[in-house]
Amino acid sequence: MSMYAEERQQAMAQLVAERGRLSVSVLAEQYDVTTETVRRDLSTLERLGLVRRVHGGVVPANSLSVIESGLLERDSANTAEKDRIARAAVDLLPPPGSTVILDAGSTTSRLASLLPRDHRLIVFTHAVPIAARLANHPQIELHLLPGRVRMTTQAAVGSDTVNALGQIRADVVFLGTNGLSVAHGLSTPDRDEAATKRAMVGAGRQVVVLADASKMGEESLMRFATLAEVDVLVTDDGVAEPDRSEIVAAGVEVVTA
Repeated sequence: MSMYAEERQQAMAQLVAERGRLSVSVLAEQYDVTTETVRRDLSTLERLGLVRRVHGGVVPANSLSVIESGLLERDSANTAEKDRIARAAVDLLPPPGSTVILDAGSTTSRLASLLPRDHRLIVFTHAVPIAARLANHPQIELHLLPGRVRMTTQAAVGSDTVNALGQIRADVVFLGTNGLSVAHGLSTPDRDEAATKRAMVGAGRQVVVLADASKMGEESLMRFATLAEVDVLVTDDGVAEPDRSEIVAAGVEVVTA
């Protein structure tokens, strides 16, 4: 019996979620339609965020192969700017023996790699890649925060993470963001990520945001901090002067790397 397009697409999404990667030809045979029809269906499902197209087929939207490529893409974007920002952030480290929190993100990961080998710090992080980088650092007392690890960010989130952060008082929090605007503040697309970042902001005596110019003026769904809650923004020289002036007027010190 033939299916309506919506029914077929729903069935496809469920099958992909159950089996993982599937080829266009297998789906065409499964639903007795042409490969062109399958490709149109997959385009619809991808727009809805239910699957991700890959060469020759499709994978679930949260598939590891997609996530790994997504992390690589994020890490390779604006590389030179992120390197400069991370180097500038080293100058903002608190004195030896202090406590810092490192948020997940490609720029904060760069900062973790640059932590001096002779500077003793207590470091809390929810980011698995950052913890891995610091695990053998001779002067770092490392604390990995609890929680459910999201594959998209490889960082722990959830009530356990938020509760743990609620018990901490750090000297400096180094934070990333998906978007930063005067009107909306700092924001990220995911609710759990936003809750974790919000808890980090609350845990820090000083909040330092690391964000390249591409984040300026961007607004994601979930706000986790206002600019009034940020002490320092470390960014690159690509920030337009009107944007920089507005951020400074909001009470944020801007460090240009």
